Amino acid sequence: MDRAATATAQWRQEIPGHDYGPMEVLGRLAEVAQVINQTHLTPVFARFGLQPGEFDVLATLRRSGAPYRLSPTQLFKATMMSSGGMTARLDRLETAGLVMRSPCPKDRRSTQVGLTAKGTALVEQALLAHLENETRLTAALTKAEQQQLGQLLARLLAGLPEA
Repeated sequence: MDRAATATAQWRQEIPGHDYGPMEVLGRLAEVAQVINQTHLTPVFARFGLQPGEFDVLATLRRSGAPYRLSPTQLFKATMMSSGGMTARLDRLETAGLVMRSPCPKDRRSTQVGLTAKGTALVEQALLAHLENETRLTAALTKAEQQQLGQLLARLLAGLPEA
């Protein structure tokens, strides 16, 4: 069911004379994101005992390169979340033995968050399942269409006004 098309068709009937195209595009974009996240991504991460945001933190640390350590500020900026949300997430990951906090060698007043061996192994396993899942989810589009969609979304994102 294309909810965005249904909604915009109803608006065109009820209040004609307006361009509802942007509403339809953004409605579809929102629905695609919601369906993918709730129905397809979250269950994959759950198989590894992770929530999507926890995978995001572990993946951010792993892709940062050896020694797989970042400050909490670097992490919350890279994952687009609040510092309070990051603290709670790091607490859960530390309790699970997936990350460890340690004093920053250059500035003892700040901390760094690093992957443990257990965290590294887990995120690498989860990443493979995640990539297989994303490949399956985008299979309806050709490689060229995936590239074009990626470019269009990057252009849309770059053109958004500052909040």
